Amino acid sequence: MSGADRATASAADVRQGAVDITASVVLVAVALAGFWPTFGGPSFVPAALGGVLLGAAIAAVAAWRRWGILAVTGLVVAAYAVFGGALALPGTTLLGVIPSLETLQRLAVGPVTAWKLMLTTVAPVSAADGHLLVPFMLSLVFTAVTASLALRLRHPAWALAPAGVLLMLVIALGTPEPAFPVAQGLVFATVAIAWLALRQARSAGGAAVSISEADPTRVSHMRVRRMTAGAAVLAVAVGGGVATHALAAPTEPRHVFRDVIIPPFDVRDYPSPLQSFRKNVRDDADETLFTVQGLPDGARVRTAVMDDYDGMVYNVSDGGPTSSSAFSPLRSDMSAEAEGIPVTLRVAVGAYAEVWMPVAGQLTDISFAGDRADELRRGTFVNTETGTAVVTPGLRRGDEYAVDAVVATMPEDQQLADAAFGSVTQPQQSNVPEELASLAAETVAGAESPIEQVRALETFLAEDGFFSHGLEGEVLSRAGHTAERITTLFGGDQMIGDDEQYAVAMALLAGELGIPVRVVMGYYPDEERSGEAVFTATGADVHAWVEINFDGFGWLAFDPTPPEDQIPNDQSTKPRSDPKPQVLQPPPPPQEPVDLPPTLPDDREAEEESLNIAGIIGTILLIGGISLLILGLIMLPFIVIGAWKAAKRRARRSAERASDRISGGWHELTDRAVDYGARLTPGGTRAEDAHTVATTLAVPAVTQLAERADVDVFGPSDPSKEDVDAFWNEVDSIVGGIGKDAGFWRRMRARLSLRSLLGGTAMATSLRGVRDAASARVSRGSGTIDPTATSTPPSTESETS
Repeated sequence: MSGADRATASAADVRQGAVDITASVVLVAVALAGFWPTFGGPSFVPAALGGVLLGAAIAAVAAWRRWGILAVTGLVVAAYAVFGGALALPGTTLLGVIPSLETLQRLAVGPVTAWKLMLTTVAPVSAADGHLLVPFMLSLVFTAVTASLALRLRHPAWALAPAGVLLMLVIALGTPEPAFPVAQGLVFATVAIAWLALRQARSAGGAAVSISEADPTRVSHMRVRRMTAGAAVLAVAVGGGVATHALAAPTEPRHVFRDVIIPPFDVRDYPSPLQSFRKNVRDDADETLFTVQGLPDGARVRTAVMDDYDGMVYNVSDGGPTSSSAFSPLRSDMSAEAEGIPVTLRVAVGAYAEVWMPVAGQLTDISFAGDRADELRRGTFVNTETGTAVVTPGLRRGDEYAVDAVVATMPEDQQLADAAFGSVTQPQQSNVPEELASLAAETVAGAESPIEQVRALETFLAEDGFFSHGLEGEVLSRAGHTAERITTLFGGDQMIGDDEQYAVAMALLAGELGIPVRVVMGYYPDEERSGEAVFTATGADVHAWVEINFDGFGWLAFDPTPPEDQIPNDQSTKPRSDPKPQVLQPPPPPQEPVDLPPTLPDDREAEEESLNIAGIIGTILLIGGISLLILGLIMLPFIVIGAWKAAKRRARRSAERASDRISGGWHELTDRAVDYGARLTPGGTRAEDAHTVATTLAVPAVTQLAERADVDVFGPSDPSKEDVDAFWNEVDSIVGGIGKDAGFWRRMRARLSLRSLLGGTAMATSLRGVRDAASARVSRGSGTIDPTATSTPPSTESETS
């Protein structure tokens, strides 16, 4: 081959390598696009793109330098350690680039803990919480594997395997909501088909050259036909894919790892905080429960939101992604689309010892300080729909945390004049006193708009009712908000109660009219202290109010409770008997248990503990399985190489003709020699190959073995089974001696080397087998050994290519 021909071939190899790397990058990028819903947008793209580029560079350099699998693995690990901080953990690095001690620590444990961290966080996850390690690791590893296989293997279809595995893994690690399923599938299939077609066309280049010399017009025509046929196949595939998706789109959401990994949390395991309302007023009136810095004027601190009533207690509802029980683990990018005034509240806990956290506004982030910061953060669950949070370890004196939130302003009634009620799914209220339906209808009879209906209900309770906590020196007012207590509230000569009864009463009246409503419990200062720099919350500041949902405005607060100075004139006023005894609920339960939150039975606690243990074990097993899967994917090239070489050995050892088994044994020896560094000349004779092996690896016995192979192959008769077994035993002995003298690391590199599979004598195995078989038949036909059998055979274009 002339210098010009070699330059042309080299340029063609570079172009083909660029095409292979580009196809690999596109396939991996298409698979990684499935993380879009998981991160709620493109925040993962820099980390994923960085991993893809690093993986592609590693594969290209390793293929150019002919480095083995161990070198590629080492480069991947080094790239992860050096660039992982800047791309996946930018918040922990110095100047955004230099890894800090925290960066190195998180990178060290990331391959094990990052999967659990992302799967136990409800999507969309935040890029600032270390979740970027997952797309970075996947993009780095799978790009390096896919591109390496594409550059090194003659059949690029094998490179599609890791890209397909990545596509499925991203789906499993993602959310039930797909990203761009049609676009992903079509782009992946189109790129894969086009790439395979290009590789196949290049493989057929030799035949095309010979035909073109005879008839260039015919070759051009055939090339156009192939391109047209390929385009038609792609068009049919695209059309079929779109049609299939339109006709067979799944009616149910797909199941992913996240569905079974996120630890179960049921806020209904905790008693309704509204049950302890009167206890707070009675026992903590002068006790500092907590302090809040930065609370805007007119804003309220909320602890719980309830929207379900069963006749005994107002509580959070059970089920639904937008219900009051839809709590999820704390994350740092909540309520990203909230509109209003951004505030940062700093809360210091005093005597407050509950699981319901004092917060305000639409929550965006919660950060803890102090010795319990990690414990509290791990145990915090947030409901972004209701703006409430629960910390399962419970708050106690000395705890501190900061709340980043957005506080919306209350619109004027004029702005709500044309606003309809929001379309919100509400739980069905049960055991509501029957007379409330007619009372609600009568109250709003003159109202013409939704806001007028709400104001009518609010005014009816706030102006016609009287206020009393029922404490010493106050008018009798029983605690609780059961159906019987609400009935007596409306059935007495005068309505007497506090926030607990009036908020529940308005919520039940609104519910009878189909108005979306919920009850909120929390704290806020009186008018004299409103706007102070620090709000000191005591039991006297506890309140309950009602929120109504208006279309376009969200949930708005309304206060049906009469002013505290609005007390009955007759201090001896007693509730009268209800004129409709047939609708009375059962007698009220003893009041003492109502003042204290009920505790869970011991047997349920034991069951919960056992469920938690089972969940922990299942989580550990799943994380271990994912880790093993990733490790298996990393080890897949090693396994494939070993299996490939073993399969070739078995095929050679069990060839149909005895002479082919002898030839196979010789090829096995030369392949192993190539793996250990011998550079054999393509198309060389056994004597020439033996000389090269003996010189390079210092194995003189190879020369005699080559002569013996020539005699057995080109002899007048086939060698016997004993001859074949003896020949293979000598081959194994020579190979074992080479490995023994080479040392452990060189022996491992040889076992994982691709040189014998992709080049050298292995590429000409089939051609040499045909040559040997033809020569043997000619020699046996004359009954003598061909005296030129051991000399260099005539060179052909196929052998030297």
